[in-house]
Amino acid sequence: MRPFLKLLASASVVSFGALIFAAPASAQQPPIKIGIPTSIQLQVGRDTQNAAKIAADEINAKGGLLGRKIELVVADETENPEQGIAAIKKLTADDKVDVLIGGYTSGVTLAQLPHISNAKTIYIGVGAASPAITAKVKSDYENYKYIFRAFPINAAHQARALVDFINGKLKGDLKLSKIAIVGENAKWVQDLVPILKKGATDGGTEVKMAELFDTSTSDFSPLFAKVKDSGAQYLIVILSHASSDIFVKQWHDAQVPIPIGGIDVKSQDADFFTRVGGKANSETVGLFAIRAPLTPKTIPFWDEFVKRFGTAPVYTGIGAYDAVYVYADAVARAKSTDPNAVIKELEKTDHVGIAGKLVFDETHDVKTGPGLQNLLFVQWQKDGARVVVWPKEAATGKMINPPWLSN
Repeated sequence: MRPFLKLLASASVVSFGALIFAAPASAQQPPIKIGIPTSIQLQVGRDTQNAAKIAADEINAKGGLLGRKIELVVADETENPEQGIAAIKKLTADDKVDVLIGGYTSGVTLAQLPHISNAKTIYIGVGAASPAITAKVKSDYENYKYIFRAFPINAAHQARALVDFINGKLKGDLKLSKIAIVGENAKWVQDLVPILKKGATDGGTEVKMAELFDTSTSDFSPLFAKVKDSGAQYLIVILSHASSDIFVKQWHDAQVPIPIGGIDVKSQDADFFTRVGGKANSETVGLFAIRAPLTPKTIPFWDEFVKRFGTAPVYTGIGAYDAVYVYADAVARAKSTDPNAVIKELEKTDHVGIAGKLVFDETHDVKTGPGLQNLLFVQWQKDGARVVVWPKEAATGKMINPPWLSN
C-alpha cells in the first residue's frame, strides 16, 4: 500500500452518520438551507452546485440532517466583487441560509468577508486560495470565526508543492535547473510567486524570469519570446482566470521549445484536452484529486459525479461535496444549527474526504501534508490520457516532452 494511502487507512475516523440520519425528516420542519455563492457561468461554479447536490441528496435520502431536509440555494457571484457582495447579502438576508459553501475568486471572497461576518453566517470556502482569507480568523477571531476553507489548500501550500515538483522532479529527476515563471496578475498568484521563487532558488534551481500578465491578455507571443530568450528549460505557468485555452493553443502552435506545467485551473477540466484540439499534450497540471484510490471515497464519488453529470469534477466540486458533509457532521455533533455551536464542532473536524483527510488549523484553513490534502502533478498525454508524474509514490507513468521536442 502506498504511504499516503496507508496513513488514511490507519486514521481514526468517527462516523456521525447515526447522528445525522437518526430522526426521520418531517415536512413540518423547515429545511436546513445551504447557500451556494459561486460563478455559475464557469465550470468551477457548475461543479460546485452539482457536487453539493450529490451530497445533499445522499443525506436527504437517509432521513436528512437532525430530521430536516437539506435545501440548496444558489447565487451568482460572477468574478466581480460587487456582484459577490450582492450574492452574500441575498443568501443571508433574503434567503436566510444556515451556511455558505462556495467561492472561487480570491479578490471576490476577500470583499465578501466583512458582509459574511456582519451576517454571522458560517462560510466554508471551496474555491479561493489566497492565505489572506483565513488570516482574518487569526487577526480578529471574534469577527471572522465564521470563515473556513475546506478546499483547495491555500496558495502558500500550493507554492510549496510546486517547489517540491520543481526541485524534486524537474531538477532532481530530469536535470532541468533553469525555469521561468509566468502567471496572471491576481491576488492568489501575487501571494504564491514570492514563495515559489525563494523555494526554487533555495533548492538550487535558477529562476531566469518571473512575470505577471493581465488576465485579459489574448496574445502571448511576446511573453513566449521573452521566456525563450531567458534561457529557461521549463516554463512554470500559474493561471486560473486568464484564458488557458488561448495560452496553451498559442504555446503549441508556436512550438515553443520549452515544456510547460504548473497550476492551470481551467486545464484541470476533464474536457480541456478535447477543447483545445489536443494541443495540451505534455502540459503538466497540478490537481487535487484524480480517479484513483486516494481515499475510500474518491472513486465512488468520482463515478457517481460522472454518471450524473457526464464529466469528471473539477476541484471546486470535490471541495463542495466534502464541505457539505463536514458541515453536516458538525451540526450533528452540535445537535443544532446555531453558528457558535457549529463553529466549535467544525474546529474539531477530522474527516476523510475525496482528496485526503480534512483537518482545519488554528486559522480555520485546511491542513496539508501526508494523508491530508495535497497537490498531484498530472500530465496530459496522448489521446487525452492523464498520467500522474509527481510525487513519486503516486506516479502512474513517465513524464514526456512536447511532441516537437525529443523524448
